[in-house]
Amino acid sequence: MTQTLPRTHEPSVGKPVDRVDGTAKTTGAARFAAEYPYPGLAHAALVHATVSRGRITAIDTTEAAAIPGVITVLTHHNAPALKPPRRFNPLDLSTMASGTSVSYLNTDEVHWDGQPVAVVVAETLTAAREAAALVEVSYTTFASTVDFKAEEPNAEPQKGNLLMSGSAKKGDAEAALAKAPVRIEARFTTPPHHHNAIEPHATTAMWDGDRLTVHDGTQSIDWLRSHLALRFDVPVEGVRVLAPFVGGGFGGKANIWPGTILTVMAARATGRPVRLLLTREDVYRTVGGRTPSTQRVALGARTDGTLTALVHTSVTRTGRVGGNPEQVTSQSKHLYDAENILVRQNVVELDLISNTAMRAPGDSIGTASIDELAYELGMDPIELRMRNEPERNPIDGRRFANRKLREAYRLGAERFGWADRTPEPGSMRDGRWLVGMGVATAFHPAWQFLANVTVRLSVDGSVLVRCGFQEMGMGGATAQAQIAADALGVPVESVRVEYGDSSLPLSPAAGGSMQTASVASSVLTACEKLRRKLARLGRPGDDPAAALARAGVPSLEVSVGSDTRIGRLTGQVRFLSKLIRDQRRWMKAASGAQFCEVRVDPDTGETRVSRWTAAFDVGRVINAKTAVSQLRGGIVMGIGMALSEETLVDPRTGRIMNPGLGEYHVPVHADVPPIDVAYLDEPDPTMPLGLIGVGEVGITGAAAAIANAIHHATGRRIRELPITLDKLL
Repeated sequence: MTQTLPRTHEPSVGKPVDRVDGTAKTTGAARFAAEYPYPGLAHAALVHATVSRGRITAIDTTEAAAIPGVITVLTHHNAPALKPPRRFNPLDLSTMASGTSVSYLNTDEVHWDGQPVAVVVAETLTAAREAAALVEVSYTTFASTVDFKAEEPNAEPQKGNLLMSGSAKKGDAEAALAKAPVRIEARFTTPPHHHNAIEPHATTAMWDGDRLTVHDGTQSIDWLRSHLALRFDVPVEGVRVLAPFVGGGFGGKANIWPGTILTVMAARATGRPVRLLLTREDVYRTVGGRTPSTQRVALGARTDGTLTALVHTSVTRTGRVGGNPEQVTSQSKHLYDAENILVRQNVVELDLISNTAMRAPGDSIGTASIDELAYELGMDPIELRMRNEPERNPIDGRRFANRKLREAYRLGAERFGWADRTPEPGSMRDGRWLVGMGVATAFHPAWQFLANVTVRLSVDGSVLVRCGFQEMGMGGATAQAQIAADALGVPVESVRVEYGDSSLPLSPAAGGSMQTASVASSVLTACEKLRRKLARLGRPGDDPAAALARAGVPSLEVSVGSDTRIGRLTGQVRFLSKLIRDQRRWMKAASGAQFCEVRVDPDTGETRVSRWTAAFDVGRVINAKTAVSQLRGGIVMGIGMALSEETLVDPRTGRIMNPGLGEYHVPVHADVPPIDVAYLDEPDPTMPLGLIGVGEVGITGAAAAIANAIHHATGRRIRELPITLDKLL
């Protein structure tokens, strides 16, 4: 039997605890990947291909090599050999790590406009970039396919996997649609997007024989370590990856892109520590972004609003050398209790850099609104949603682990003042501005992977939690400190968390809103093991430190999981078994209601988001301050997706035409209104501590809410993102 330890402080879970790394970040003491000093440090710069498909016929580095300070220019003629990436293996998720399948500088083939074809290494960054601009490359070009719109008719069915399905159906949705008394059908399009993290991708690498140390802004320390060991043919135990601080990622730093590989290659070739800090344009050229999409949404209903048919199909793209298909229609399998459902995803391959995950991949661009049907029926959009709110998962009848969407809508509508809205489009004004109110549903599936941790309690009362997870600004270390503190009955100030280093117990990637739950599960297990050991040492009523002191034990440490080869394989089997078991039994997800108010100038089409309220069902909230910050950040990103963000790709050449923040427009302070964020704080009984995950659900539904508000303000239904001035005039 486990002894109940006395509590000497108030519980910290759920409280707005300040970030444990707040002082380091605000004072500049926190070091990021491009800020580590090494004696003899050299600097690298990339040379990019200017064709989308072809072969290098000549490469002249004479002028570049003549620049004072240049150490070497690496091309396919003199670059060290790489081993190719491995195919996907569900028992080794690091096989998902590589951003592309290209062997960088080990081939004369070009697969996308922007592919690195040379790396200049110099004593200074200025010299490296100056020399890179002088490298002359000639090509034989091949026919390429780069126009997504033109290739859409050639799309093929998207294959599913363990983590995402391609298609699903219930009944005959097309037949039911044709017979429905009321029906709507629409085509929606979304453009490519790029992540634009505050910290551009950067790597610092140093070899010591066959031992490698890498500082990298990665979202997946373990994947990167395994991938580098494979590509450079060295033991994984000899590779150390450090990423204690990552200046934002949003999915763009989850995979390993050319810059990281080429920095490590340059360090090996020169025998020097090397740093590569990508320019903003380099990021666009060498790091994948979000896929564009086209979507068909068709709804059929009875006159009372009951859905009889729901059809949601999509076309997205991948690169011919890699990329991740997106679960664009995923949420349509879960949101509405339609009698007949058809969801289908299709994909085309293009000669562009691989696309990759971007905050709430698929769900953020595929949260299809049913407002058009509400207007067709003359029904309030919230009433229509609630009339079709399912009791079980609509496709397969699985139970919802925790679904409080009705309560979220009720709370959000009250805080926003939805009752004050007049339903007719164009009926609300504020002086010269047309005023509109819109609403949409937020939804994102919940994931939980395996994490290894150690927890040590010392006789002075301090607790050390060790796990190699990633901190991208979401407050992960703070949350785990709160969880451990409450589990052991100690003040949160007594807990220190070590993270961001591959020498620590392995953690899953920071993505899919899964990291907090995954690590928390192991932390709770470790603390329970520690409590049992303490119970054997102390007496009833002893606090943890007193129990150690009485037993004459300086510290007590427990572990969960194993980083040995057998331990990792066993852990992966356990993970897959649990994943399959959970997927058969439960539908787990975070959800919420997004409410926004917009003002539109009727003469110019200028659109301003003037007010926002969101209410979320995200399970138990660990830290009130950081959770609200994450949800608010997702909403801000959704505002950009709705009104301004668009990567422009030349349909003739495949070249990105706006590779930087001068032309790719993200929201600034003047674009962001007051954002009121509320949450239910209702624990999910199937998740550790009842938490679900908050990093990605905030962006879902945000763009749809804005589009609905603009329609309410103007009567114009815009189905092509971003909603810019020209589309409203």
